[in-house]
Amino acid sequence: MWSRLPFGDELRSELGSPRRAHRLGSSPRSRVWRAELSGTPVVVKQLIEAPEAAERYAREVAALKLASRVGPPVVPMLLGTDPDERVLVLEHLDHQPPGEGWVVDYAAALARLHAATSTDDTGTLPAWSGPAQSDIDSFLGLAWTLGVAVPTGVRAELDDLVNRLAGTQGHALLHGDPCPGNDMHTSSGVRFIDFEQSALGNGLVELAYLRMGFPTCGCVTAPAQPLLHAAETAYRATWRDATGTDTQVDLTDACAAWLLRGDALVQRAERGTVDHLAEIPKRDRKWGTATARQRLVHRLGIVSQMTADGSELNGLGQLAAAIKRAILTRWPTLQPLPLQRP
Repeated sequence: MWSRLPFGDELRSELGSPRRAHRLGSSPRSRVWRAELSGTPVVVKQLIEAPEAAERYAREVAALKLASRVGPPVVPMLLGTDPDERVLVLEHLDHQPPGEGWVVDYAAALARLHAATSTDDTGTLPAWSGPAQSDIDSFLGLAWTLGVAVPTGVRAELDDLVNRLAGTQGHALLHGDPCPGNDMHTSSGVRFIDFEQSALGNGLVELAYLRMGFPTCGCVTAPAQPLLHAAETAYRATWRDATGTDTQVDLTDACAAWLLRGDALVQRAERGTVDHLAEIPKRDRKWGTATARQRLVHRLGIVSQMTADGSELNGLGQLAAAIKRAILTRWPTLQPLPLQRP
């Protein structure tokens, strides 16, 4: 198997000849090997020919270089690259099974990752893009299909939400897919891998993963309230230590953004193919540790709770609660999201 390793002459000249290579599990968008260079284990990753492969490769290389500024490290060291073959050679990390309170260390590491960049880095990665008008139409269309009345003013609330999100991009280094499995828990702390979707934006859109059940992830979990509070507190304290500034306290807009995105109900290969919110009444897609309906019910409940105090999205919260009731009435056996990662 090692002879098939995409390790060209330039990498060999720079790093030496790899030995003892064997394939590791990976997404369909890449091939990954563990190998040895002068007796030291490394990881070799190749992004395979597929739509946007060159862009995903460029994002990963750029993000790893930006994140390498952080110490102690929050990413593996980038040892070498071969842009022609879309190959990265990375430090090998020894992952340890995360403990019960893993989300606290995860959140602190995420804050340190986000703090790696500043306004000076604008343009080094694409800007994060939030929900669009089409997402609003899909969400309101789901309410109509389920027979749920849309409160007066909700569309205006959602229009304002989309405009607010578009106007507050931020400059944090966003992972793009900070899921369980892309976080490596090592003896020296949490480090993140797989930056193919990285971007610059507001770090709160990824801090919201904790409340929204890790919306782009197959390994979806909903941490218990005490752990959730401790993790969000750790994130904010770490961000303050790293930047000298405070994060915005309110996560409502960030959570509402994930509620609107129907594509965040299914795995990446199925995104952009159909209106996945419109699919909810027709069929339930299983992905990882939960189904699309389970994920949506959780997100609806979170947003309805967060907007119950008369926020700018109060109408959305009422609608979210009504849609959740309608879904659970139709499918009463739906289970809550798991509290722990497998």
